[in-house]
Amino acid sequence: MPVIERTERLPRTVWWLVLARAINRLGAFSLGFLTVLITSGFGVGAVAAGAISAAFGLATIPSRLLGGVLADRFGRRRTIVAGLAGCALAQAGIALSSSVAMVAVFAVLLGLVFELYEPPSQAMIADAVRPAQQARAFSLFNTALAVGGMGAGLIAAGLGRWDLRWLFVADAVSCVLCAIVVRLVLPADRPHPPHRADGLPARRGSAWRDRGLLLLLLSGTLSAVIFMQVGMAMPLALARRGLEAADAGLLSAVAAVTMVACQPLVRRTAALSHHAAMACGYLLLATGLAGYAVADGLAGHLAATVVWSAGDVLMFGRSYALVVDLAPEDARGRYLSVFGISWGFATVLAPLCGTQLLDRAGPAGLWGTLALTCLLLAAAQLAVIRPLLRRSLIARAAAAL
Repeated sequence: MPVIERTERLPRTVWWLVLARAINRLGAFSLGFLTVLITSGFGVGAVAAGAISAAFGLATIPSRLLGGVLADRFGRRRTIVAGLAGCALAQAGIALSSSVAMVAVFAVLLGLVFELYEPPSQAMIADAVRPAQQARAFSLFNTALAVGGMGAGLIAAGLGRWDLRWLFVADAVSCVLCAIVVRLVLPADRPHPPHRADGLPARRGSAWRDRGLLLLLLSGTLSAVIFMQVGMAMPLALARRGLEAADAGLLSAVAAVTMVACQPLVRRTAALSHHAAMACGYLLLATGLAGYAVADGLAGHLAATVVWSAGDVLMFGRSYALVVDLAPEDARGRYLSVFGISWGFATVLAPLCGTQLLDRAGPAGLWGTLALTCLLLAAAQLAVIRPLLRRSLIARAAAAL
């Protein structure tokens, strides 16, 4: 029986969502050029441009929370299509803006709709697959993001040499294409039944009152800060060691290829509990970051990238599966949206922490500190998070009787 579970095919809904995510990510290359467009196109200083980009980042936090609420109340597919359409309009607005004020308005509007896509798409995956398949499905969803990012970099390199505004036009087009795919191929929304699958009344408690979810949000934020350092601090760290900062792009490509190649690892570790798999993932991540700490050449950085990327594959799907396990069936969108804002918090924290560590301790200190943090998270996953979540689930089951 276990063999059948490991080889069972995922539903077509999951594959369509993975494809739509890759298409959407393929076009999401313009945001990295927003500050450049503002400074070069309108002659505004870097500080003002940075403030507009920060405003966009802050707006994505309520955007994800709103996506969870809309997904549970109005439907998964409707929310996904609305979010993608909003992104297309905002991106087109940025491309057509004739003043900095207009760019700022559309940038904030883009932030407010940018994350509407995530909670309903994740909730749709949770609805479509059995619990034993959730880790694999979420891992594929994450891999689509990495693969789409590789293609996005190539498109940006071409269009960016022509006119930066065309980057935003192309991004708007990709959002429209993604919305069309979602509208045509994904199952229609159904109203939530008044009772759950087990016959009990649907429960609509606040996700913010679930201590287990808040604990996962805390650990998820720390994990997100670590992962974002690889992207944000890597160019600076490479330059500090006399290597080319542009080699960070090569490392990013290697990470994406590794994530695709390591997908069978998810199936082979299906027998592990979510907590055990995440602890193993943290250990691989710590090993890879420690490799960065001692590497003195590009080859060492490439090898370390392969190791931590394998850990990412092992961890990502399990983390979201844990959230789905906690969530009542009629509140999956809200639970996933609350957990997802860990990346919003990390967007603010990662640049501050990374630059401080790099300035005070150098590349070895930065990566060594992050590796140590991963070891602590691995221990916390088994010694703290696992027993607390177990007690939370037992208390919920008792209260339902």
